[in-house]
Amino acid sequence: MEDMVRAQFRLLDDLGIERLYASVGSSMGGMQSLAAGVLFPERRQVLMMDPNWRRGFYYDTGIPPHGGMKLAREIATVTYRSGPEWEARFGRRRADSSRPPALCPDFLIETYLDHAGEKWCLEYDPNSLLYVSKAMDLFDLGAEHRKMINALRAENAQKLEKYGEVDEDAALCSLTLPDTPYEEQEDSSAAMADSDREPAIQRNPHQPPADLIAGLQPLSSTPTLVLGVASDILFPAWQQREIAETLKRTGNRNVTHIELGEEKSLFGHDTFLLDLEGVGGAVKDFLN
Repeated sequence: MEDMVRAQFRLLDDLGIERLYASVGSSMGGMQSLAAGVLFPERRQVLMMDPNWRRGFYYDTGIPPHGGMKLAREIATVTYRSGPEWEARFGRRRADSSRPPALCPDFLIETYLDHAGEKWCLEYDPNSLLYVSKAMDLFDLGAEHRKMINALRAENAQKLEKYGEVDEDAALCSLTLPDTPYEEQEDSSAAMADSDREPAIQRNPHQPPADLIAGLQPLSSTPTLVLGVASDILFPAWQQREIAETLKRTGNRNVTHIELGEEKSLFGHDTFLLDLEGVGGAVKDFLN
């Protein structure tokens, strides 16, 4: 994620843009806005398995992992909205009630998802999906994680200068399954000697982690808007509350937290795309 932000700021350098008025991000873009504030605090004014799988090397074959991409998009699409919104749009209506039920896409919601998945997988690069997904999984602005990443970047400085070249070793991807299924394994900590055990880290679940507070210190003087949506199941509202509270714990006195309840928006994660009044109004008021 941070490498993506660095690439964005290289583009700003080439465009001759020294400072940003604001960094506005939704969904993954929200992660990038936080990362931008941590990496470049001085440059802002305001921050806000498929059968055709080839380990990414399919450009020459012309056969992308179509089936997996389509299924991934269909599953993801369900999570972009809320249950009540899907119910209101489609309910249990069938695409063609005059025909006998079939095992192929039959309900109206199924045909919608099938079309959305088919259209998307023909336009989106599977490698891009993998990198975006992995970047979100690994995103961590905690102080210890950032220290580890900075050390790794320093160790690989020469490789980073040769960006664009493919490292054959890095391209390998494998999965080794254990002899015993995960759900049947005993607690791994039970197999460790008492002397080898590390003390468990105890913290109040209602308090932000100290490591994250330390990691977000570069944002301690940055006016920040955090906006959550109660119907969002991908980036749940409690996470936005935690982000706002963490920023306040850094000493930031200019944190604005807004939460749109289900009575105001049932669009789920896609609220930032569809609710111009609730989201757009909040962003406008904050920037003004």
